Amino acid sequence: MTDKPAPLFDTLVIIGPGLIGSSILRRAHEDRRIARRLIACDISPEVRARVAELGIADEVAADPARAVRDADCVIICVPVGAIAMVAAQILPAMKKGAILSEVGSVKVTVMEAMAPLLAAYPDIAFVPAHPMAGTEFSGPDAGFATLFEDRWCLLTPPAGTPATALARVTTLWEMMGARVRDMTVEHHDRVCAIVSHLPHLLAFTICGTADDLADETRSEVLDFAASGFRDFTRIAASDPTMWRDIFLNNREALLDMLDRFIADAQAMGNAIRTGNEDVIVSRIKRGRAIRRSLIENRQA
Repeated sequence: MTDKPAPLFDTLVIIGPGLIGSSILRRAHEDRRIARRLIACDISPEVRARVAELGIADEVAADPARAVRDADCVIICVPVGAIAMVAAQILPAMKKGAILSEVGSVKVTVMEAMAPLLAAYPDIAFVPAHPMAGTEFSGPDAGFATLFEDRWCLLTPPAGTPATALARVTTLWEMMGARVRDMTVEHHDRVCAIVSHLPHLLAFTICGTADDLADETRSEVLDFAASGFRDFTRIAASDPTMWRDIFLNNREALLDMLDRFIADAQAMGNAIRTGNEDVIVSRIKRGRAIRRSLIENRQA
């Protein structure tokens, strides 16, 4: 009889068991090759109680510093604007050789805030990650073990990151079912501005436009909403605090993409105004081609 191989981590701590955090816990709870011991930490008593009820962690903690003392890996799963604040609380308590990660969808401002903190703890490896998966729901009940299956997880390790730490975080996300790629923080933020942040900005905005219509028209919008508008409202149901932080922390890349979109939208409007069928059809065909590419790439 052969011994079972040691898990990737002995103790894995998730700070903020919302949609992403609880999905990590669920996957790791099902696959004990990921971690022998799972700890969930949250400042909310209601969230802690619900995580305990769900049974997706071996231990539920209120104090982040206490929760991370024996951790081999800590993943911060809180809104972007709070990541550095949480890191400042836990870094002094983390053991040498441990790995710190986070799952925010903005990286430049996070790295700028984290750099002075990390300088004081050179024995802690920082490997930022962004699993590009999610739903419009939030909280510990929103998570599910297959959330990351066949989705991309983008890693943005700073210069000098130990190869062993990067390899372990890569393996972690592969065990979550994700496809993994490394890139710089700057490139990450520009990519996410167009594929994620701008679509959410447009969704919030178009729903606001519909809400501002005259009462009679607004009622008809809500009564007769077609699939296109329903798709926008699904995205617009996302967590306000999380998206406020994303927009403000990635403002330069997001505003650049918004300017490009406005120019393209105006060009399409001019084509419709002047009856330029070639431009209209060309834009529609490009949209169809992109959709087909997403399906072929298993991202739709």
